[in-house]
Amino acid sequence: MLTLNVGDNRPLDNWSMTQAAVLVVTTNPNYVSARRLSAAYLATNGPEHGPVGFGAVLVPDSVACPEAPPVNTLKISAKLDYLRDGDVIRISPEGRVSVLFRHNATFNAFLLTERCNSFCVMCSQPPRDLDDAYRVDDLLRAIPMIDGAREICLSGGEPTLLGDRFFVLVNALKAYLPNTSVHVLSNGRLFKSLDLAYRLAGCRHPDLMVGVPLYSDISSIHDFVVQADGAYDETIQGILNLKRCSVRVELRVVIHKHTYERLPQLARFISRNLQFVDQVALMGLEATGFAKTNFDDLWVEPVDYSSQLMEAVTEFNRSAVRVKVYNHQLCTLHPSVRPFAVQSISDWKREYLDVCSQCDVRGQCGGLFGTSGDRHSAFIEPIRLQGVTATMSA
Repeated sequence: MLTLNVGDNRPLDNWSMTQAAVLVVTTNPNYVSARRLSAAYLATNGPEHGPVGFGAVLVPDSVACPEAPPVNTLKISAKLDYLRDGDVIRISPEGRVSVLFRHNATFNAFLLTERCNSFCVMCSQPPRDLDDAYRVDDLLRAIPMIDGAREICLSGGEPTLLGDRFFVLVNALKAYLPNTSVHVLSNGRLFKSLDLAYRLAGCRHPDLMVGVPLYSDISSIHDFVVQADGAYDETIQGILNLKRCSVRVELRVVIHKHTYERLPQLARFISRNLQFVDQVALMGLEATGFAKTNFDDLWVEPVDYSSQLMEAVTEFNRSAVRVKVYNHQLCTLHPSVRPFAVQSISDWKREYLDVCSQCDVRGQCGGLFGTSGDRHSAFIEPIRLQGVTATMSA
């Protein structure tokens, strides 16, 4: 979910929106009249045709407005130039635009809540204790407007804190987008309740996986990372309950100073005790949120944990546990690890350095987090294959 500040957009004098609107974007001025109230007309060539009946009219900042613009016309910043037909947006009464869904994106994430029962030292979405129930209301309005998607991620905060509303959302995705895979990012702790795991399984979503973080084979290390005593035991019980109910589970490990040294031991622990999980993701650090605040206490160069990462990947591969390496640049990985690397960074925040233009495998590389600014490995350099053909994704 992307958000632009109110100051980026300028409602015109005819602005009369009194409550938030969730609208699908269209560039067709002849959009079917019966559905116009639920659509935002994107006037890329100016609203010279005077379209009427739309929920809003969006005019790019570079396009002139007529003297008598349609009702609820909003001049939008160049930061929204990527808007296309089929995107779904939320407009607040003040003209604040949030992009809920991008039709052309390979990956979309729905932020369900900012509340969380953990306080992870590297959290990219620091939790806030507030009433944000409106988020699910907006998403329930948005889902019927989505015209297909390969995958949707449900994130937080902690989605399971929503209780009944979480399951309403999962069922809505199943009903309206049955061919879209759903990836739920949860700390897994509330699934210590077998009833909750049974309830998720009871939704019978055809393609759902829960991504649960497990940061160490030692409980005290995991509890320190998530800043919650007893979280390790709750997480392990949650994983066991989910798999008991035949819910697919991905284990996620963010690699930083407090987790990298015991990666091989964690891999052996998972391979021997949790081999039934569906996959393991070994993830690079995104330097935003708490990770930005605690950067000096967290950052370790990928080259400095190369041996631990290689040993962990080898252990998983040998034990027939599916493993993927997320959020790493291929040049920072040992060649034996590169086949397990995937392009996991969302396309809207994936960036590359100038030096990457000389790389023979840039198109297969995960790139860098644009949200991390200049906080990245100092060892990024082009890979030159010199006529050798290789596949870089597992």
